[in-house]
Amino acid sequence: MKKILFVINTMGTAGAEKALLQLLKKTDKTKYEVSLFVLTGQGELISSLPEGVRLVNKNYDNTPVLSKEGRAHLKKTCIKALFYRCGFITKLPYMLRALLTMISKGSIMPDKLLWRVLSDGAMLPEEEYDLAVAYIEGGSSYYVADHIKAKKKAAFIHVDYDRAGYTRQLDKNCYLAFDRIFTVSDEVKDSFVKVYPEMSEKTEVFHNILDADEIKEKAEQGTGFIDGYDGVRVLSVGRLTAQKSYETSIDAMELLKQNGVRARWYVLGEGDRREALENYINKKGLEDDFILMGAKDNPYPYMKQADIYVHCSSFEGKSIAVQEAGILGMPRLLSDCSGNREQVSNGIDGVLTPLDPKSIYENIKKLAEDEAFRRKLSSAASEAVLQEDNTERLLSLTGDTEV
Repeated sequence: MKKILFVINTMGTAGAEKALLQLLKKTDKTKYEVSLFVLTGQGELISSLPEGVRLVNKNYDNTPVLSKEGRAHLKKTCIKALFYRCGFITKLPYMLRALLTMISKGSIMPDKLLWRVLSDGAMLPEEEYDLAVAYIEGGSSYYVADHIKAKKKAAFIHVDYDRAGYTRQLDKNCYLAFDRIFTVSDEVKDSFVKVYPEMSEKTEVFHNILDADEIKEKAEQGTGFIDGYDGVRVLSVGRLTAQKSYETSIDAMELLKQNGVRARWYVLGEGDRREALENYINKKGLEDDFILMGAKDNPYPYMKQADIYVHCSSFEGKSIAVQEAGILGMPRLLSDCSGNREQVSNGIDGVLTPLDPKSIYENIKKLAEDEAFRRKLSSAASEAVLQEDNTERLLSLTGDTEV
């Protein structure tokens, strides 16, 4: 039986983690011995790990990653890894060089500085695998490239590589150690091969696997909204991070309110910018109009009950939340950026908008007032979501199957 190891940074409630769970479900446990290692050893989605998948971590914390307790646990893990085998001393030159590069680009990303530390400070499995898969960029890719013994190695890229702040210097050229690179969209592939042109022949698109029937079933469970609001419900789903540009959405909500559009905007997600966003919402006087609801184990009843789905971020890989909204037939308004452009045909099964408050406001206003247009987008969205299963292409790397 061939042995496969999947590695991911965390198992928090996010798109890559949910996509990994679907991939693990699709992998035949009667043919493959499947193991999972979570680099940080934490995350609430571990409770959804499919039967037959072995968790390699000896110690694991299932506290939600983005909760106060989860962030505290992650800090402890980082500190422990930082001083593991005098790691701080050996990694200091690398971290300083990477920090100076980030400063020169005007964007400091502490998480990316620490991925190498976490990778080198993690436990090391003694066994050799037929295939090792780094399912996300950063720490898991460094870990598989540097520390895992495997006959074949594959890595997944879920973001616009350059826009997300990754560089060859930061990676130490780790992707040269992989036999195959899978990207979640064509634009993500283009971004990656611009940085690693010598890997172009080994890089291919592998769309996220979604279970449409499961999503529709879960949409019928739970209560969803309970506030009794009878105006237009606008919904966004995503982590509270700078990438998601929620300040722009808040400004758009202010314009909706000023111009008499009866709408309320809800956000499902958690993240390190919650306090800053709450302050901005309060500053605008939108406490009752733009509501941060936190992360939900089951976001689908909210999606089904909302009138418009908005995903206006500065860049994406290929958002699973956008695909899920399409499966549930939601009219979707997306910012015209990498990752989002591949998700919809503008005016057919969704709408693309420039990432500025006035444009977002105008498009939401049109959708709110034109019920026939919303129905058209809704009908087309539910039919257009790509349902592609590329599992065998990955498993072929074990030499057990051919594609």
